[in-house]
Amino acid sequence: MNVILFHSTFGLRPAVHAAADRLRAAGHEVRVPDLFEGQTAGTVEEGRDLREKIGTDELLRRAIHAAAPYSDQGLVYAGFSLGGALAQNLALGDEKARGLLLLHGTSDIAEGASVDGLPVQLHVADPDPFEPHDWLNTWYLRMQRAGADVEVHRYPGAGHLFTDPDLPDYDETSAEQTWRTALGFLETL
Repeated sequence: MNVILFHSTFGLRPAVHAAADRLRAAGHEVRVPDLFEGQTAGTVEEGRDLREKIGTDELLRRAIHAAAPYSDQGLVYAGFSLGGALAQNLALGDEKARGLLLLHGTSDIAEGASVDGLPVQLHVADPDPFEPHDWLNTWYLRMQRAGADVEVHRYPGAGHLFTDPDLPDYDETSAEQTWRTALGFLETL
């Protein structure tokens, strides 16, 4: 499977490369674009500042530019938190998308968005300050209304970016369960 994996607001850090290596070891071709052009953040606040400095429109433009050469191959769009939001936007606009794997993040869904049974899997902490229950319930219903085939996996007690071993949110048990489930999901596509 061809996967494009977008990083979080922390930037393209070792954990993202490790995730890509895990996916490659399972036989997938993975691309990990650097949307922050070499910049990384040490804290959530630094990441927000960096994201705001670049701007949402520019980040989306960079994500589209990174995916464009491969979109004819039927990509699986994937991402961590901010990267998940970007992946979602691209997948919903790509009629050849094979799937959408969201780790820790979602995005609003444009009115009238339509996909034909797009397989979507979301892994999220429970509770998650960036993805509250009310938001996730609404997101789930909107994704279903758009025609997506959605699975949501919640991880009680985990922190927001619980798959990143270099951050305080890391939860080894939840991270390993996420990767087992995500790899199984990719095998079905």
